Amino acid sequence: MSFVEDFTWKKNLTVKSLVDSMQHLGYQSIELRNAADVIVKMKKNNAKTFLTFTSNMVTSGLRGFFAQLIKLGMADVIVTTVGGIEEDIMKAYGEKFSIGKFESDDVELHEQGINRIGNLFVKNESYMLFEDKMMEFLDKAYKKKPTWPVSELLREIGLSLDDENSILYQAAKNNVSIFCPAITDGAFGFHLYLFQQDHPDFQVDVVKDFGNILLSTTMDEKKGVIALGGSISKHHAILCTLLNGGAEYAVYLTTAHKTSGSMSGATTNEAKSWGKVKDDSDIATVIGDVTITFPLVMTHALETLSEEGLLDG
Repeated sequence: MSFVEDFTWKKNLTVKSLVDSMQHLGYQSIELRNAADVIVKMKKNNAKTFLTFTSNMVTSGLRGFFAQLIKLGMADVIVTTVGGIEEDIMKAYGEKFSIGKFESDDVELHEQGINRIGNLFVKNESYMLFEDKMMEFLDKAYKKKPTWPVSELLREIGLSLDDENSILYQAAKNNVSIFCPAITDGAFGFHLYLFQQDHPDFQVDVVKDFGNILLSTTMDEKKGVIALGGSISKHHAILCTLLNGGAEYAVYLTTAHKTSGSMSGATTNEAKSWGKVKDDSDIATVIGDVTITFPLVMTHALETLSEEGLLDG
């Protein structure tokens, strides 16, 4: 049995020491340390690691951290939503997103050509730049071949970028596949549609890409899932693990609650009922804002792995 211990500040406190001390506070702070431990086990046991996140996390400053994690070998497969692809490309070409307020005047923002995502602002001009770049990408891709599975098209785009903080760039450079099953659910899809009007034989094959993610792992391979938020990105990864025998490790970080019955709020325990996570798996579910919880959890894991000489980079 463990006991509650008081937290006290110390000079030169590291993130690892901070999270270690939080495991004795209670409530969600305990889960932070549990999540970090599960991630370390994934790496030590060479589990094929699926990192999933929703687009709003790429809007935030986590985008460069995701790219760094790919470079460090902490993710083998990425699953995300299409907004994350769009905004990664925007930022790769120098677009800046500004910090505003949740209580902004949204009518006024609309009149100014500013789109609000929580307390972050994205200008219409950023989407205009994205449109120009998309036409360039698609024209070059079409000249190579008319049909592309989504992950292969995203890799092709990543190879054309030159930004160390880009998720697409680092994934292409390090041979990590990015899957985006709902590729049409955004500006990206609209430009695919427009391009197809002029090139009727151009196809983006989502079904082929479903086969690609299924074949990215095997029944015999150990599997781990780090799911940030929920939606289709989380489900696409754990559906893959289900069809390949279930994951041995799973960490969910979300603001949603299990009482909603949603994919976003579904816990690692609930996943066991489906076989997406194995009965005897190592699991952790952390409830809280991912821009706070994930840097703490992953930095603790990285510091632990670094101390033991187990980081690739």
